[in-house]
Order: sequence, then structure tokens, then C-alpha cells
Amino acid sequence: MTTFRISEAAALLGVSPDTVRRWVDAGRLVARRDEHGHRMVAGADLAAFARARIESENGSGLSSARNRFRGIVTEVIKDSVMAQVEIAAGPYRVVSLMSRQAADELGLEVGVMAVAVIKSTNVVVEIPDHARTAS
Repeated sequence: MTTFRISEAAALLGVSPDTVRRWVDAGRLVARRDEHGHRMVAGADLAAFARARIESENGSGLSSARNRFRGIVTEVIKDSVMAQVEIAAGPYRVVSLMSRQAADELGLEVGVMAVAVIKSTNVVVEIPDHARTAS
């Protein structure tokens, strides 16, 4: 069974280790102590918690798109027809190309909060080398 240290769980959830500790202390997330006394979260428990958290934050909404990244607009490049908009969503960079008219109508400018909604039929999933040895 894959398990994660508190710091690893925090990185995967995009929060601080202190936040994860508070969730564990409040009983919202299950963690068990290993033989060294460190709190460890089972991968299945972390996945269930992450899914419930995403559903509560994003709501059920009427959309077939399931990939939503809330962040802050960090760059907007416009020409006469098109716009390139970059969003920092946690540690992730999401770039969208759209019409200039759409960017203007949405009021997209640096510093604005935005949600990148992504629907794709081609998503590549990779497992980092260090994750293959995690237990």
C-alpha cells in the first residue's frame, strides 16, 4: 500500500504541512503513525480526501469538463485578433489561447483570479521516477 508523509500529502494537495496536520487532528483526514512515530497517510485515503475536497470546492456544476484549475492571471499577451493568457494555479502553469474579444469580455488582466476549465480527450499520465519506489 502506498503511503505519504505529511509533507508529501501537503504537496499533492497544494497546501502547507500545517494544514494537513490540522485536518488530521480534526479527524477530516486519517493518518497513522509509522514505526518511527511519523504520521503517514494511506494513498487511498488521500485520494478519497482529495476527491471530496475538489467536489466541495468546485460544486457539481453543469459541465462535462472535469479539470478545473483556479489561479491568478500572471500574463496576458494580445494582438489584434488573439490573446494568450497564462494562469498560475498553485505550482502549475496553464496557458490558454483565445480570441482577443473573449479575453476583453472576460476582463482578463494580470492579477485577476480565473479558473482554467480543461476538457481533453488526450491526457498523458506520467509517474515520476521517485514515486515508483515510494511505499
